[in-house]
Amino acid sequence: MRRGAEFLGTEHAIMAGAMSWVSERHLVSAISNAGGFGVIACGAMTPELLDAEIAATQAMTDKPFGVNLITMHPALSELIDVCSRHKVGHVVLAGGLPPTGSIDRIKGSGAKLLCFAPALALAKKLIRSGVDALVIEGMEAGGHIGPVSTSVLAQEMLPTIAEQVPVFIAGGIGRGEAIAGYLEMGAAGVQLGTRFVCANECIAHPNFKKAFIRASARDATASVQIDPRLPVIPVRALKNAGGESFTAKQREVAKLLDEGKVEMAEAQLQIEHYWAGALRRAVIDGDVEHGSVMAGQSVGMVTREEPVTDIIATLLDEAEAALARR
Repeated sequence: MRRGAEFLGTEHAIMAGAMSWVSERHLVSAISNAGGFGVIACGAMTPELLDAEIAATQAMTDKPFGVNLITMHPALSELIDVCSRHKVGHVVLAGGLPPTGSIDRIKGSGAKLLCFAPALALAKKLIRSGVDALVIEGMEAGGHIGPVSTSVLAQEMLPTIAEQVPVFIAGGIGRGEAIAGYLEMGAAGVQLGTRFVCANECIAHPNFKKAFIRASARDATASVQIDPRLPVIPVRALKNAGGESFTAKQREVAKLLDEGKVEMAEAQLQIEHYWAGALRRAVIDGDVEHGSVMAGQSVGMVTREEPVTDIIATLLDEAEAALARR
């Protein structure tokens, strides 16, 4: 974990997953102040909103934190400029291969670049492209997911790439014993999202937090793609009426594609905007029935609301105890 901590500039190599509407100034600064690594979820923010969010976070912590940018965001170039102006030390790119020039521009600003690698071939390509670190996230995670489990990805990829760049493991991690296991396999650290949602410092609506505390692992299900022509990345969330609404949204967008009223890029953007709106309804407004309650399968291990410092201390105690038993 020392390697990961040195890379992040933190006391502990525990990254917080970037969750739209959840990973904002309060939670991000609290995690960084507690020795972890908070990450602002830019999501669908405009450059102006991201500018304000970074400034507000910097006012709440003098510790390192990162910014997560989505590669398909139409204003990605301007968002990179915002991060550069604020001298953000780490940028996390998610949502596919980085567009041409984005890697050089991010690294040229002095920031370290982390990217998600859902397959070994992509990981190798990203390393050749010059990324500084990788996040391997399995299908147990909340939000957008791939088709392979965390444990399988870790076994396949860590032996090949862990010596080349720091690798952080994500998806389904809820206890320190799992952290210890991945560190032993060669990971430099871990990323957790679901575990931090019920932190006292998280601004999520009380209804959202209650839904997490009541849920079990099997309640966090993946969305279904109904039209093979529409490449929709599955999303893991708690079962509710909002999931049925997403099926209807897919049909609506597929019909627009059929009629030639939208291009594929616009169709995908409409899907992303749907998720942003549905997630806001749940996180901010508390509509956990019709909004999207994105959660990983580790949600069953979230049993109460507690301070970020307690969450991180518990994870570290569990990891240390597990290693001591080896």
